[in-house]
Amino acid sequence: MAMHMFQTLIDILKKNPKKIVFTEGTDPRILEASARLLAGTWLTPVLVGNPDAVHAAAEEAGFNIRGAIILDPETYPRMDEMVSTMVELRKGKQSAEECTALLKKSNYFGTMLVKMGKADCLLGGATYSTADTIRPALQLVKTKKGAHLVSSCFILDRDCGEEGLKRIAMGDCAVNIDYTDTVDKATGEVKIAASAKLAEVAVETAKTAKLFGIDPKVAVLSFSTKGSGKGGTVALSHDATIKAQEMDPELAVDGELQFDAAVAPEVAQVKCKGSKVAGQANTFIFPCIEAGNIGYKIAQRLGGYAAYGPILQGLNAPINDLSRGCNADEVYKMSLITACQS
Repeated sequence: MAMHMFQTLIDILKKNPKKIVFTEGTDPRILEASARLLAGTWLTPVLVGNPDAVHAAAEEAGFNIRGAIILDPETYPRMDEMVSTMVELRKGKQSAEECTALLKKSNYFGTMLVKMGKADCLLGGATYSTADTIRPALQLVKTKKGAHLVSSCFILDRDCGEEGLKRIAMGDCAVNIDYTDTVDKATGEVKIAASAKLAEVAVETAKTAKLFGIDPKVAVLSFSTKGSGKGGTVALSHDATIKAQEMDPELAVDGELQFDAAVAPEVAQVKCKGSKVAGQANTFIFPCIEAGNIGYKIAQRLGGYAAYGPILQGLNAPINDLSRGCNADEVYKMSLITACQS
């Protein structure tokens, strides 16, 4: 089933080929995935690094990367233009000298390639932290219009079990620790409510779910169902459900729901009869990162799901982060996911 999912992504790319930046051009896992991508003609790797070093690493590992674009920050002919663009984007927060130094780093250089339209998307983080992928993205590509935060989701896929739960989405399991009001320091006025932030995660995760053929039925989760419990994040999940409905009136979303009420029809009948989501949810929104990260890993390890992600949401261009423990197959699959977000 998973291969069918990725074949669908390949079919999308065949109709609209893309270029993807890999910020770690000499990493053997990146090179193996690039060689696999180059066997097709629908996703061209842009490898960041010294060309001699990249070719030497590919040769040593036995991978054919003929057709890949290799760009070196040390010799990039349009570096002056890149520096001036970054200075403008940073609006006085960093000097030309500071921007030049940052753009010699592959994560900043790669992100600016996307910003300047030299590539469609970026995949990094095989050797550095999530923060080092997200920071340049926030500073240079920035959040898309109307977005207040970057979030993430995982797509989980398995061949067994109930039909409606073979492919599901979970968010946010990797980026936002928790959700608090953004308050104006001078006036004390709430600028962005915590519930609006969680609602944004719900709406964005539903959009990502659609990309993978999921017809999203979104459950905003809690330890309470429809007021059965008090305290904790109950009010957050309840209010976020209302906000999500306001943000996307067509979205099938309900909350706050306990997980059993979200997935088990017999429990839904008792706890929230008449809900269009309860008992058949396939897109799950967690009220904090502890619940989300633990939840997706329980599904992965005990539920037999393959987990794909974190898939970043809310940016102006698709930029995703690899686990430092990833293998070449995971790089390949995340490349397809990332390219199809653009």
